Amino acid sequence: MPFQPKDYKTEAKPIWCPGCGDFAVLAALYQAFAAMQIDPTKTVIVSGIGCSSRLPVFVKNYGFHTVHGRTLPVATGIKLANPDLTVLAMGGDGDAFAIGGGHIPHAARRNVDITYIVMDNFIYGLTKGQTSPTTGTGDIGHGFKLTTTSPHGQYEEPLNPMAMLLTYGASFVARGYSSKPKQLAELYQVAMKHKGFSFIQILSPCVVFNRTYDELDAAIIPLEGQHDPSDYQAAMRLALDTQTEHLGIIYQKERPTLTDRFEAILDQSNPGGTPQDLQKLFASYRAI
Repeated sequence: MPFQPKDYKTEAKPIWCPGCGDFAVLAALYQAFAAMQIDPTKTVIVSGIGCSSRLPVFVKNYGFHTVHGRTLPVATGIKLANPDLTVLAMGGDGDAFAIGGGHIPHAARRNVDITYIVMDNFIYGLTKGQTSPTTGTGDIGHGFKLTTTSPHGQYEEPLNPMAMLLTYGASFVARGYSSKPKQLAELYQVAMKHKGFSFIQILSPCVVFNRTYDELDAAIIPLEGQHDPSDYQAAMRLALDTQTEHLGIIYQKERPTLTDRFEAILDQSNPGGTPQDLQKLFASYRAI
C-alpha cells in the first residue's frame, strides 16, 4: 500500500501556539513525503533548539534533536556516514543564523546533499520575543520595531538569508510561506530531489510575538514563470530586493556534492576498489 500523509504522523501532538505558521510547514512535509513515497526507515530529520526545532518529534522517521545551532554538522555527518539516507535539517532564524550561522557557509560551499528548512518568524518566539538576526527595523514583512530586547526600537540591520546563501554558494535557494502549504509541499519535493545543498527559507509568522501575516500577504510576489532560477545574477537581484518577498525557487544549479567528491578521492586512492594489503600499507608509512 502506498504511504499516505497520515502514515508519517507520530502519536505526539504539536504543541505550537494556535495559528503558528509551523503547523502548515509540518502539514506540507507530510504531503511532500507521501507524494514522493519517502521511506520513513531511510529518512532522518535533524533539528536544533527553538519552537520550529521540535518538528522531528511529530514525524514518523528517524530524528535527531541536537543542541542549539549544531543542526548542520550533525546532518552532514549522518549524510556522509550513509549517503543513501534522505536527510533534512530543520530550524528557526535564531538557531540557523545566530549561534548556528557559522556552519551555513561550509555546508553550502561543500554542497552537502541535504535539505535545510528554516522557519523564519523574525523573532525569538520560544524565549518570549527577543530580537533575532532577522528581526526588521520596520521594513515590509519583517514585523514591528519593538521587542523585549529592543523596547525603544530595533536598531540593528537584519540579516538577508537569501543573499547570504547565494553568496556562500548554495546550489538551491528558495523561499516559501506558511500561508501557502500547497506551494510549500511542491518546494520540498524539488528541494529533496535536488542533488546538493538545498535551502528553503519559510516565512512562518509568530502569532504571539510577531504577527506579520497581513504585512507578508501584501508583500509577497510568486515567481512562477517570471524568473530563470539558473541565472545567478537575477537571483541575487531578487535576494537584494528587501521590499518584496519573492516566493519560489530563487536559484538552482547542479554541481558535484560532497559525497561525489569523497567518492572520487576514494577511487583515486584505491583504483578499482581492490582489497588492500594492510601490512604493506603500514610498511610504506614506516619506510617514509
